[in-house]
Amino acid sequence: MAARNASLFGVADFYSRNFAGLGHVAADVHVNNPWMRTAWAREHGLAVSEPPPPGAPAARDAVPGWLQRAVAPFKPMLRPLARKIGLSPRLDAEAEKILLAQVEDFKPDLVLNQDLFHVDTRLARRIKGIGRPTLVGQVGISPSRGEDWSVYDLMISQMAAVVDFFRAHGARSEVVHLAFEPDILDVLPPPPAQEFDVTFVGAVSADHQLRVAQLEAVARRYDLKLFGSGLHSLPASSPLHRCYQGEVWGVEMYQALRSSRITLNSHIDMAGREAGNARLFEATGVGAFLLTDFKDNLHTLFAPEREVVAWRNVEDCIAMIDRYLADDAARRSIAKAGQARTFAAHSFRRRAEEILAHLG
Repeated sequence: MAARNASLFGVADFYSRNFAGLGHVAADVHVNNPWMRTAWAREHGLAVSEPPPPGAPAARDAVPGWLQRAVAPFKPMLRPLARKIGLSPRLDAEAEKILLAQVEDFKPDLVLNQDLFHVDTRLARRIKGIGRPTLVGQVGISPSRGEDWSVYDLMISQMAAVVDFFRAHGARSEVVHLAFEPDILDVLPPPPAQEFDVTFVGAVSADHQLRVAQLEAVARRYDLKLFGSGLHSLPASSPLHRCYQGEVWGVEMYQALRSSRITLNSHIDMAGREAGNARLFEATGVGAFLLTDFKDNLHTLFAPEREVVAWRNVEDCIAMIDRYLADDAARRSIAKAGQARTFAAHSFRRRAEEILAHLG
């Protein structure tokens, strides 16, 4: 677990360390990590099978890119069917057994489920049956249709539209945004030189068609460096292939952001007119200058033009890149202010406090 947390991958131990900082005993369970759950099972005397070797191809990699793009808008409706026929991510029987044993061992008063797909409502009910913990679910995309969410005491999302969905289906729900952990700056390597004019760090896929169009336009004019995943879903003609620098996660991801004079942000298509993805806080948190897509609620998170800069269309994005590449002082001032705002308002400590406050 120490090695997993030290990688700074995903949210690492950012929630658990901050719940602990508020006086609670907290632990992390990575349900979709077969090597960690197998190690835990052996340490606790459970007979388990060997997981597949790291790097084994995921089933979704075999799905043609054109088909991924075609079905992307219909995913919330298709997930229940996909689950029934085995195409949706879910835990197998052995993984469920290990997870339930972990819950039984820890005996939590509160469970925060950040993976509503592997841990679906059926499995959530089994967890709820072990000591009746308060159950909180967190999701940032449109949830699956046809689920009974009443097992949860609280559903949280950074997207108001998702919160409205849960409320319309009888579940208590509140907006809780994503966050950044300031303590990682104490363990990251020294800041690298800003060797890249323009970067994007994240996924390009069938779920990001507006993002792909924007990045392709940028790539035709600038030496864009693209770090991330999903290139296999793009046509061979996409200019993004020549921009590709490979995948970066955890420490390497943060260092790529810090290496950028300008780093771009663009939300997943289903976000609609709402801002709230993790990159807003990761990029500003490490002190990068962030050029992000305009959203109606962006001003509630950051002050546009003072803490981040927003673009409204591709032409606007290109104009902003031109402007701020030529103005080092303004770029540094905005990056510094954005980092200060993230530290003050968007830390994981603040989010842990918000969750506990919602639970009373």
